[in-house]
Amino acid sequence: MALPTELRAGALASLLETDPAAKTRMVAELAELHSQGQARVDNAAVLQPAGAIPGRPERPELVPPRLVGRRSMATTEGRAMLIHALAHIEFNAVNLALDALWRFPGMPLAYYTDWLRVAREEAYHFELLSGHLAGLGYVYGDFPGHDSLWEMVGKTSDDVLARMALVPRTLEARGLDAIPPLRAKLAQAGDGAAAEILDILLRDEEGHVEIGNRWYLHLCAERGLEPVSTYDALTVRYKAPVLKGPFNIEARRRAGFSEAELARLA
Repeated sequence: MALPTELRAGALASLLETDPAAKTRMVAELAELHSQGQARVDNAAVLQPAGAIPGRPERPELVPPRLVGRRSMATTEGRAMLIHALAHIEFNAVNLALDALWRFPGMPLAYYTDWLRVAREEAYHFELLSGHLAGLGYVYGDFPGHDSLWEMVGKTSDDVLARMALVPRTLEARGLDAIPPLRAKLAQAGDGAAAEILDILLRDEEGHVEIGNRWYLHLCAERGLEPVSTYDALTVRYKAPVLKGPFNIEARRRAGFSEAELARLA
């Protein structure tokens, strides 16, 4: 079935897709349509979901984070568990980008272009990790995953300001801190290909967090809100996780966090 050519409707159709391979193909097709000027944005369109949000495959089984399992780098299975966990994060990141794209009408055109870019890059990350997982003898779904990232997406579905504050610049920004030590573990275990994939993830995730920061600041300015105190209030209202170090300060700086915010982390 052809994708809708209205950008937000196409994002919703992709979000509802349950098959990971089909979802990534739909995102690539939507990005191509947009690049050719064939996917317009119509903020007047009323988009009613026709299925569960987000569309998920039957596997992996979703469990509490503490039950996901240990990931020893000493065995192929342990490395596969880590790669699987990263693939699961990227699959959810595709969905959250699509949700940010379709859910919030009335934003500037650049907002939708930015989140389409994020969706395309997250889909590429998922493809890279899935391919590496296959090389280790496993497929996405072979290990359990958790749903922490999407839970905050659901909580912030009522306000684009809260979404920008608490998903890209809070939960996704944790990837900036987590990727370098994970890369070091994989490289030490002799998995240079996985380490190179994580280099790509870190590079692109800086851009994704920067997008979240930029639109958060745009919305704060538009609403006459002070960014730091507003962020603190939102973390309390939506029960966001408390951030704990160590932090990748330089990556966070490149991703657009203010010096005042970085000083608080330090």
